[in-house]
Amino acid sequence: MKLGAFSVSLSVKDLAVSRAFYEKLGFSVMGGDEKNYVILRNGNALVGLFQSMFEGNILTFNPGWDEGAGEVNPFDDVRAIQKHLKAEGIDLISEADETTSGPGSIMFVDPDGNNILIDQHR
Repeated sequence: MKLGAFSVSLSVKDLAVSRAFYEKLGFSVMGGDEKNYVILRNGNALVGLFQSMFEGNILTFNPGWDEGAGEVNPFDDVRAIQKHLKAEGIDLISEADETTSGPGSIMFVDPDGNNILIDQHR
C-alpha cells in the first residue's frame, strides 16, 4: 500500500512564533495561506503548522504526491486504501465516498490515540 508523502500536522498556538522556530531548524515555507497555516519543508521532511484549525497533532499522508507536492503515478487511491484498512479491521473516524473519484480523505486513530489523516488532493 502506497500512502504518499508523509508530514506531521501540528496544532500551534501562534503561527508566526512556530514558523520562526522551524525556520531556525532549516525549514522553509512551501505552501499555505500564511494566516491560518503554512507547510514547511526541509529536504524530505514536511511539517504543517495549523493555528486554530484542529486540536491535537495529526500524522498526515498524501496519496499521489511526493514531498514536494509533485504528482506520483501510479498511486493508491484513498478509496482503495480505505477498503484495505476496513478489511484489516481498522475503524475509521471519517470515510471517503466510495462512489466518487479524485480528492478524498479518511481519518482514523492508532492504538495510542494518535490521529492519522490520509488526504488525497487529486
